[in-house]
Amino acid sequence: MENRRDKLGSRLGFIMLSAGCAIGCGNVWKFPWMAGQFGGGGFVLVYILCLLLLGLPAMTMEFAVGRAAQASPVKMYQKLEKPGQKWHIHGILAFIGNICLMAFYTVVTGWMIYYFVMFLTGKSQNLGFVTMITNPTVNVVYMLIAVVVGFLVLSFDLQGGLERVTKYLMTALFVLMIILAFHSALLSGAKEGLAFYLVPDFSKINGSVIVGAMNQAFFTLSIGIGSMAIFGSYIGKERSLLGESVNVIILDTFVAIMAGFIMFPACFTYGIEVNAGPSLLFDTMATVFNNMAGGRIWGTLFFLFMVFAAFSTVLAVFENILACVRELTGWSRPKGCLVCGIGISLLALTTALGYSVLHFQPFAEGTAWLDFWDFIVSTNLLPLGALIFSLFCSYKIGWGWDKFIEEANAGKGMKVKNWMKPVFKYFVPLCIAALYIYGLWTFKWK
Repeated sequence: MENRRDKLGSRLGFIMLSAGCAIGCGNVWKFPWMAGQFGGGGFVLVYILCLLLLGLPAMTMEFAVGRAAQASPVKMYQKLEKPGQKWHIHGILAFIGNICLMAFYTVVTGWMIYYFVMFLTGKSQNLGFVTMITNPTVNVVYMLIAVVVGFLVLSFDLQGGLERVTKYLMTALFVLMIILAFHSALLSGAKEGLAFYLVPDFSKINGSVIVGAMNQAFFTLSIGIGSMAIFGSYIGKERSLLGESVNVIILDTFVAIMAGFIMFPACFTYGIEVNAGPSLLFDTMATVFNNMAGGRIWGTLFFLFMVFAAFSTVLAVFENILACVRELTGWSRPKGCLVCGIGISLLALTTALGYSVLHFQPFAEGTAWLDFWDFIVSTNLLPLGALIFSLFCSYKIGWGWDKFIEEANAGKGMKVKNWMKPVFKYFVPLCIAALYIYGLWTFKWK
């Protein structure tokens, strides 16, 4: 087994890579349609509060555990827990969570690539979300493209592959988002769309909205399944971790908010339902681009940006899975990439074929394999993982508060203060536990 642990070449690389893991389909596919279904501005407000009050502490703790352990999720607890403790079980669950996430995320990434190719080649007029997801060939081929490209990049060393590519992807993503948001601001329905999106209607805020906002915050930040811990293990102690978490969350929130700036003015301009759900991005944006001047160019740019956003997360989570597998087996990067790529491709076939030949309805009518994998990850493993990190870092039965702040505060930058201890130790775990239980109680099982 290789003894030298991979390292990132720069602080910028770490921030971009961590933000890249956080930024993805959760920001630009899931966040807008959830905001649309949960009433717009009220959901956005609660979402931002969840990011600050729950997401920021949880991310700081996950970074700290990863940096202190200098190991992947399957090994990190074993290095920090006391003899006889069982915290390392969460490391195994985190590894499984990353795999389950990629069981549907690679398929969604394939959808982004497909729409980009259709706009680029001028074949966007007959695009339809239902038509796409029920076509097994399209789903399988484009899912495989996502997996092959992702692991091909990771087969190179960390600095030469993942860090370098992610820097370019993230830079291009930010530029494209600003251009598209500026374009949407000039549409005739911009005022109404932005009012719906930014002005809270407090009458629409209820328990389900709060649960949805919390789950979305953890989903979009990739907190709870070790995705942030692995990048914490790749950096030195030059910078304290609270400040680095703030930087990542600012970039992540910027992309999510900008996605709404792009989509809601367009929806109100062209009379498209904002509560269309998962198909909102695909059906509505394709309709918008097909009925506007220069739509092919704007559509190509938009879905190119979507591909960038999706791949930033795919690459980061693939790296997490690969790191776990390599620590368990001692394999080289190329061998690990080959085996992991084959395994994830086979598992992702469930989602890719779930709307055509592998019908499966796990919950309410209309649900499929995608909903099953998302339920495991978003509804369960992410909030429970954030809860476990919180308990592990805050209490003596785990790593403990003193060791946590020693690690989190090492280096220059923003520090975790002692007055924050009640937030980390009591507020965060109690809120997560309460919202998790409420979410399961009110979940639409059938």
